[in-house]
Amino acid sequence: MNHPHPDLPYPAKLEAKTLRIVALGGIGEIGRNMTVFEYEGKLLIVDCGVLFPEESQPGIDLILPDFSYIRERLDDVEAIFLTHGHEDHIGAVPYLLRERVDIPIIGSKLTLAFIEGKLKERRITAPMVEVKEGMRQKFGSFDLEFVAVNHSIPDSLAVAIRTPAGMVLATGDFKMDQLPLDGRVTDLATFARLGQEGVDLFMVDSTNADVPGFTVSERDISPVLDRVIRQTERRVIVTSFASHVHRIQQIIDVAHLHGRKVAYVGRSMVRNMKLAEDLGYLKVPNNLIVDSKDLKNFGDKVVIICTGSQGEPLAALARMANGDHEIQVGKGDTVIFASSLIPGNENSVYRMINELTRFGANIVHKGNAMIHVSGHASAGELLYCYNIVKPKNVMPIHGEWRHLRANAELAIKTGVPRTKALVVENGIVIDMNDGYVDIAGAIPVGYVYVDGQSIGEITESSLKDRRVLGEEGFISIVVVIESQTGKIIAGPDIHARGFTEDEALFNEVKGMIEKALAHAVTGGINGTHQLQQVVRRTVGSWVGDKHRRKPMIVPVVIEV
Repeated sequence: MNHPHPDLPYPAKLEAKTLRIVALGGIGEIGRNMTVFEYEGKLLIVDCGVLFPEESQPGIDLILPDFSYIRERLDDVEAIFLTHGHEDHIGAVPYLLRERVDIPIIGSKLTLAFIEGKLKERRITAPMVEVKEGMRQKFGSFDLEFVAVNHSIPDSLAVAIRTPAGMVLATGDFKMDQLPLDGRVTDLATFARLGQEGVDLFMVDSTNADVPGFTVSERDISPVLDRVIRQTERRVIVTSFASHVHRIQQIIDVAHLHGRKVAYVGRSMVRNMKLAEDLGYLKVPNNLIVDSKDLKNFGDKVVIICTGSQGEPLAALARMANGDHEIQVGKGDTVIFASSLIPGNENSVYRMINELTRFGANIVHKGNAMIHVSGHASAGELLYCYNIVKPKNVMPIHGEWRHLRANAELAIKTGVPRTKALVVENGIVIDMNDGYVDIAGAIPVGYVYVDGQSIGEITESSLKDRRVLGEEGFISIVVVIESQTGKIIAGPDIHARGFTEDEALFNEVKGMIEKALAHAVTGGINGTHQLQQVVRRTVGSWVGDKHRRKPMIVPVVIEV
């Protein structure tokens, strides 16, 4: 685990009538959102999401928040409130519920439907509490009021958390689209009312804080989608997040307009869109959706909506790009990337675009057409919010460091004192008492890696080994020595993978190994462990000097 600030102490015991706030993920990164609120010995969790791995984390499927801070106190958790149904806010809930299955989950109708679908796959049943905007409900010491916000998924909610220590307003992910597809705008009137009551801490989405102006409306995408789909003579393949209901609705509308059938590809896409349709959030004309297995019956007059917009290796589009999916992308097909890139995924996505282009497909993405708009408020919208909420203190959330800093500067421009704009990171502990907010210390937080069925067993050291194996290769050396004299009886046998296929290359270093071992034994060094280190140093120096490489070196010395 990493300690964010070794100079900060572990926080002291929480004082009476004080609210403690600790982010276990989501600050300084895009994803893994999870914040713990503590008051009078009870805990409230807001969001519990996953982070998707980067190329520097080979073999990792997902990254979870670090639950160690609350692991011994799970019985104190009153509830988990989920702001909306995106994976970076709900994806880690099943992993937390493995440790205590009866934690109540609070959320809107669509958010709960998405999380229930995930839990059902894992045979987990948890109590669900459905809420909607305008409702106010107490959970133990926490008095929660839910506020409608507009985002790229329906039914998103901000939350005002009232305790005797003061009021926190957490936006979740939001923007201020004035012409949203579902007609549900961000409730600025309630933001203003809460501001008049007194918002002691405003926790604000930072993702687009460094983008000037206002985020473009979702409606502005429809003409571009219409033109692209109308002009494509063959199949259209659209990749998007499996929870982006608004974008899928636009694609369905345009496909229907041009007489194309629609098929969902990807387990999460099929599951989520069926849920959204059943609950009335997705309006689908009769007989428009067909099973992906029946696509061949409809020729080229189809739109395929699939997962894989971030280059995830096992997702449908990545497999199409690799040529190992039943849907073969070919000349004249158009592939639309209807989502933005999460930082860290660029190489995977561009590699996929190159492969699809090699197959002859036309690629449409945010860089060459306006087929995606952000779900997050830009600087102009954030300024507007600061001016109507007038918070005493501000804590930017959900973003990398550049986003957090930009957001804090916006707050300062609107009159928030610089000392009251807290740019913190995961693990920093904030205490609030009577509206006064201060840093109380820091707790250790780390990355918890999911690798297949193993959770938390992969360490940073393991990942470093994987990177070395992938980038530099592997050399093993086996030497058999006589235990009394140290004389080499057999070997050195050298085997390499990912380094060189020419075995003659190692003849030079074999002599160096023999000399180094003889010198070590003469000097009184014995025991297989010490002699293995002599072999490792000898081969490592030779490879580094001669070949400028740092492969993994595994020496084996056997005494007989």
